Amino acid sequence: MIESVLQAWVGFFKPLGLNYSFVQDPAELSAFGHGLWVTLQLCAWTIPVSLLFGVLIAAALTSGRPWLARPLQAFVEVTRNTPTLVQLYCAFLVLNMLITQKLGGGNPITPFAWVVIVVALHKGVFHAEALRAGIEAVPSVTMEAARSLAFSRRQILTQVQLPLAVRFALPALVNNLVDLVKMTAIASAIAVGDVTYESIMIWSHRDNVLELLLLILLYFGLLTWLVSVAGRWLEDRLRMPGYGQ
Repeated sequence: MIESVLQAWVGFFKPLGLNYSFVQDPAELSAFGHGLWVTLQLCAWTIPVSLLFGVLIAAALTSGRPWLARPLQAFVEVTRNTPTLVQLYCAFLVLNMLITQKLGGGNPITPFAWVVIVVALHKGVFHAEALRAGIEAVPSVTMEAARSLAFSRRQILTQVQLPLAVRFALPALVNNLVDLVKMTAIASAIAVGDVTYESIMIWSHRDNVLELLLLILLYFGLLTWLVSVAGRWLEDRLRMPGYGQ
């Protein structure tokens, strides 16, 4: 059944000048499927980790503690003003080597983990800036009401500012997450077997670059569309009366 479907797929696109015969090679089809799965795993890890980094950085930036906020401000500037690919190379080729040397050859951080850390930190900085703007947009009367109830600084942040800031910053956060999904493609630069890397391996043996690029575009288009749909659903569900109308 599956073989007939794949054969029909190849036959359908052949008159259009597109060669998808690689799907009839079990090894190459398995490699491509593995790449799709790895890309999905990268997205599943980097999205929550980047949001966690964003919350922590935003909380530190608005903490009112200069010894904590100023170093993070410098980190934010460096991170958002340098290419993600360069950051990945620095982390994997420099920090990874130093850790390996320090541990005497055994390094628990895999290339997959480096991609998650670097991409999550990079987008976490943008999340933090969006959340910081949301935190600063909380009305002063709301803050005064929280203080009058004897809320501690931590309670004000976690129970008042962050819940409101997430609602204010949600469109920007969703936009950042869409960009994050696309950014996971840099994993191929350090030979993590995502869909881009596996496609490169396949087209290095076949003359089907265009065909695989079209599949990559469709796959990332699907992933980003799902993130956008989820974001719009959250915006509607978390919308506050009197805001955004």
